[in-house]
Amino acid sequence: MQIIINNTSQTPIYEQITRQVRDLIAGGSLQSGAPLPSVRALARELHISALTVKKAYDSLEQDGFITTVHGKGSFVAGVGQELLEEEKRRELEGRLEEIVRLAARIGVTRDELVSLIDLFME
Repeated sequence: MQIIINNTSQTPIYEQITRQVRDLIAGGSLQSGAPLPSVRALARELHISALTVKKAYDSLEQDGFITTVHGKGSFVAGVGQELLEEEKRRELEGRLEEIVRLAARIGVTRDELVSLIDLFME
């Protein structure tokens, strides 16, 4: 599992880990039942606090992406197609929000933006 931490990012490290693991699961790189590195192993690998990794794993577990079995480790949950689709839509919405803000900042109108989207959808 390849996780890349950007120490200069405004995004907290635990959120960077959470987002990347979600993306790996949604993209199919991590399959249901696949083991995740232990909290300590991932912390050592990334040169960060184990508490930061634990916070990321807790968030992933709360959102239904992983399960943790005491004494055995953390594993990719049997994520349903509905949850994966919701995650993909959330990512799309986030990117669209960025695009809309950029369009507003550079003076692109709503109609122009919709026309551009229509063009790309063809």
